[in-house]
Amino acid sequence: MTSTTEPTEPLSVEQLSATTLLRFATAGSVDDGKSTLVGRLLHDSKSVLTDQLEAVERVSASRGQAAPDLALLTDGLRAEREQGITIDVAYRYFATARRRFILADTPGHVQYTRNMVTGASTADLAVVLVDARNGVIEQTRRHAAVAALLRVPHVVLAVNKMDLVEYKESVFAAIAEEFTAYASELGVPEITAIPISALAGDNVVEASANMDWYGGPTVLEHLETIPVSHDLAHCHARLPVQYVIRPQTAEHPDYRGYAGQIAAGTFRVGESVTVLPSGRTSKVAGIDLLGTPVDVAWTPQSVTLLLEDDIDISRGDLIVPSKDAPPTTQDVEATVCHVADQPLTVGHRVLLKHGTRTVKAIVKDIPSRLTLDDLSLHPHPGQLVANDIGRVKIRTAEPLPLDSYADSRRTGAFILIDPADGTTLTAGMVGESFAAPQPVKDEADDDGWCF
Repeated sequence: MTSTTEPTEPLSVEQLSATTLLRFATAGSVDDGKSTLVGRLLHDSKSVLTDQLEAVERVSASRGQAAPDLALLTDGLRAEREQGITIDVAYRYFATARRRFILADTPGHVQYTRNMVTGASTADLAVVLVDARNGVIEQTRRHAAVAALLRVPHVVLAVNKMDLVEYKESVFAAIAEEFTAYASELGVPEITAIPISALAGDNVVEASANMDWYGGPTVLEHLETIPVSHDLAHCHARLPVQYVIRPQTAEHPDYRGYAGQIAAGTFRVGESVTVLPSGRTSKVAGIDLLGTPVDVAWTPQSVTLLLEDDIDISRGDLIVPSKDAPPTTQDVEATVCHVADQPLTVGHRVLLKHGTRTVKAIVKDIPSRLTLDDLSLHPHPGQLVANDIGRVKIRTAEPLPLDSYADSRRTGAFILIDPADGTTLTAGMVGESFAAPQPVKDEADDDGWCF
C-alpha cells in the first residue's frame, strides 16, 4: 500500500479544478477522538501550515505534553481548548492530488445534536467514531440515526483507540458487526468499517503495521476513492431564481436573463421548462455561464437562463423541466430538527424559506417527536425544544413547489425562521423519514375498528 504522506508541491489552480469535491462530517461521542482524527488527517496529509503546527506545539508543551496535541488544530474556541471538547462545528478545507475536501468536525455531546444536523446536512459522507474500549453506545446509535435521517449516502465507522485494546481483530469485528446491523436497519446504503488509532496514526493516512489482519483502505484512501456519482447532477433539474438580469443598455436592449445556482440536475438549450408556482411554460433559448453561451449546464454551476417567451419571473420562482415538474402545495409534512432555544409550538407563526423563496406559514400540528435513543415515537408532544427531531404539519400562505427530501436533499429541504428577529428556528426535510420500528398511535383515534 503506497504512502500518501510524501511531501508534494502545492496543487495549482488547474489541478484543483480538475479534482472532485467531497464534503464529509465527523461525529462521535465525547472523548472518542474526533478532533484528534481530524488533526491527524490534516497533519499527515501535509495540509497544516507551519505556523499552525508551531502554535499547537507551543500550547501542547505548555501543558506538559511530549507530543503535539493534534486536536488543537480543530478545537479553535477557547472554551473547547479549556474543556478538551468540541462545541461548535469546525469547517476545514484541504486537498490532495486526487480530491478536494470540505470537512465538518461536529460536537459529540447530546445537547449539540443540532450542530451535527448542520454539519451533516450537506455531507456526502459521515465518519462516525467509536472508542474501541466502549463499543457501540447510545450516542453512536444517535449519530447513525441522524446520518440516516439526513440521507447521507456513505457512512464510515472508524473504530478508534485500537492501540488501547492491543489492536485485537476480534474487538474490531464485534463492533463493526453490531454497528453495521443497526445502521442497515435505518436504511444507510453503504457502511465501511476501518480500525484506527488517531493518536498513533494507524490507518488514518498510512497503513498500520500493527494491524496486518486488516486489508482495507486507510481513512484518507477511502475518502479519496469513494465515488461521488450520487451527486445532484442526476436528480430532477431545479433552478431557484435569485436575480433577474435586465441591463436595458444599447449593447443589450432586450436582454432578460434569470440568474441562479442550479440546485439539482441539468438544463439544456431548447428544453421545455415550467416556472413555478405560476405554472407558465416556455423553452430555454440560451444559457450563459461566466459570460459565455453554453448548450448545457448542471449543478452546482451558477448560470443565467434565457427563455423564448417574456414571462413574469422574479426572485423566489423555480424553473424546472416541464416533463419533470414537482407538485405545488400549501400543506407541508416534514421531519424537522429544532435548532433554536425557544420551543416550536402548534400555532407558531413562522417564515418558511425554501430555496430562494420565503413565505409566511403556520405550524398546524406536531404529530410526533422522535426519541433517538431507541427510535420510538412520542405522539403529539405539543412542542419541540432545542435538539428535538419530530414530524410537523405546516400550512403556507402561498403554494410551494416541493420535492421529497428522499429524492433531492437540496430542493427537499427548508428552514423555519422567526419573523420577529430572523432567527433560524428549525431545519426541515420534506416527506417521510426513515422507517420507524412502530407507527405513531393516537389512542383518541382508536374507535374499535380494525383494518
